[in-house]
Amino acid sequence: MKRILPLIFILTIILAGCGSSKKQLQKGNYDAAIAKAVKSLRKDPKDVKQIDILTQAYTVANEQDNERVRFLKMEGRPNNWDEIYIVYKALSDRQSLVRTVTPLNNNGRSVDFPYVDYMPDMVNAKRKAADFYYAHGSELMKSGIKENFRQAYAEFIRAKQYVGDYEGIDSKILDAKSMGMSRVFVSVQNSSILKFPREFEQDLLALDLPALNSEWVEYHTQNMNANVQYDYYVNVNVKNIAVSPDNQEHRDSVIKRDVEDGFTYLLDKKGNVMRDTLGNDIKLKKYKTLQCALVETVQSKACRIDGDIEVVQMNPNKVLKKDPIGAQSTFENVYSRALGDTQALNAKQLERTRSKEVPFPSDIEMVMRCSESLKKAINGGIINNKRFIY
Repeated sequence: MKRILPLIFILTIILAGCGSSKKQLQKGNYDAAIAKAVKSLRKDPKDVKQIDILTQAYTVANEQDNERVRFLKMEGRPNNWDEIYIVYKALSDRQSLVRTVTPLNNNGRSVDFPYVDYMPDMVNAKRKAADFYYAHGSELMKSGIKENFRQAYAEFIRAKQYVGDYEGIDSKILDAKSMGMSRVFVSVQNSSILKFPREFEQDLLALDLPALNSEWVEYHTQNMNANVQYDYYVNVNVKNIAVSPDNQEHRDSVIKRDVEDGFTYLLDKKGNVMRDTLGNDIKLKKYKTLQCALVETVQSKACRIDGDIEVVQMNPNKVLKKDPIGAQSTFENVYSRALGDTQALNAKQLERTRSKEVPFPSDIEMVMRCSESLKKAINGGIINNKRFIY
């Protein structure tokens, strides 16, 4: 029984492999059938079923590819050469795969396939495909349309990959990339009554630009070249800055706390000290109440910035999206003065008696404190609206 189980397992694997390649052949997935048959034949070169599957699949696959090449050549379209090259490469790769197991022996009959040198046809197809891409890319560059510049860039890249020796191809690639790029200028517009310093604006625009950029979109926060034409503007409109006045609030409270203060003896009715079962005197703890008046002062100030972020397209000129943004900052300092026994206070209350009054931040300082949260809001607004910019 122990010997039978491994044999059944091996037989199951062989049958599954055979069935798998046969199933692919029946579905018309000839290259999948070839790959599975070759894998099986590397293990067992005498597997007759796999030899038959390989022969059928290889013959039909090659016939279909050769017919496709003949059709594409007869059609005579210049843009067909790319597909012609791809089909020739498929024929070459298929032949290389099959040659790893051929020749095969099918019941005494040698099974092999004639070798075909596809290299000259592949080189010729690559050259003609590259010629088409180069010429078509050059034509697209004359259109003045951004989408065409991007397509031209892809076609120049393909031409270089195929051939690589066109004169000025690198310059054409750079030109197509530059002309196909969408440029976005991000700026802060302050229409509030409070004018903030230049450093605040610079801090708001200290965005992670490489993370925002994509293949065809780049963001700018500084206009480095007056000749650059921007396709989109992201305007951060600060409309209202509200800073509250310096505020001081006083809170008075009386803190009471019972603390242990010695002990007394427990007496019986006759005035004698009572004892427990072990004969020890019974003692009762005495408590006293400590009291401290706490005069607490809370210094507070707040700033709120509100506005919106809008995405503007320049050609045609229109607002694509507008979202509200906002940020706030708060200042608070608490200090206390104790009158009475400070032992009545807990650790936090006692700590505040050591705090002192501090100067209130200026209005501008309160605005500056908003920069980090406002910058996050700006970055989030840009990311949320990236789909409008392409």
